[in-house]
Amino acid sequence: MRDSLAARAELTQHRHYRYRGCAPVPADVADFPGQALGDPRLHIDAWGSLDRPDDDPEPQRERIARERAAAAACGRCPVLDSCRVYANSETAAGQLAEPAGIWGGILALDRHRALIRRRQDQAVVAPPPSAALSEARTAQKQAVLRSLARETDEELVAYRAGMDVRTANWHRSLLCGLLGLDKDRASREELLHTARRLGVLPERVRIRPDGRWPIAAAPNGDGSRQRRIAPGMPAQIVLPGYQHLPRGRRPSPIPAEALAATHRARRGPRLRLVTPPPQQLPLPLPTLTVLERAA
Repeated sequence: MRDSLAARAELTQHRHYRYRGCAPVPADVADFPGQALGDPRLHIDAWGSLDRPDDDPEPQRERIARERAAAAACGRCPVLDSCRVYANSETAAGQLAEPAGIWGGILALDRHRALIRRRQDQAVVAPPPSAALSEARTAQKQAVLRSLARETDEELVAYRAGMDVRTANWHRSLLCGLLGLDKDRASREELLHTARRLGVLPERVRIRPDGRWPIAAAPNGDGSRQRRIAPGMPAQIVLPGYQHLPRGRRPSPIPAEALAATHRARRGPRLRLVTPPPQQLPLPLPTLTVLERAA
């Protein structure tokens, strides 16, 4: 991480520093004092917090619109990279050089979150003891790891592991602890790659990628862990009244010898929408007679 003093000197000595987007427009061309150079519609304080009375705070909708406009102006700034490096640099006390405001097109909250992630990644994690690795190699946990490498949906992971969803999720949480991971922030791929690095998951097992959203290694009941790891992931919808995936291993009607001979090992569930059969109405249909009383 760059030193904050050196990063600030590099920013201020940039040949386009005086033309940065958050600088004020020259007074001889400004329509009103305090116009921003990057966007004349913005005030130069738009990158920080506007000075308002305590009894009249800035509405949330106005604040979000102001922050988006300021971040958009940062995208056209000639010193964007140097500004971002300086704002994310750390002081001698271990704090951000600029703990507040929008710098380099990044909000203060996002820069603080990035600092926390850097510190967590730099933390030295002790290798798991041999007893924990031995427990992670048991038959049930190996079945969960192999199923987790193939599937991302918790129902399918439990189905292929031959157990119910609650038991499979319990093993996934326990595996995080055995491999030295934090179950509240670890993702599925992080758990699988850690198991492969420690020799718990064989190298020949192919890990299916998560796709656009990272999947939690150990889902919980209310979904808060999934939303924390993948906040933009859409929620899964289960239609009531339709056949759902089984929660245990489906017994195969084919004998084991014939199954091994024909190499039909792929017995995954088939997703189908099953509608109820049509009901036969009694014939003839009953008729109703409506008598209207004459006025």
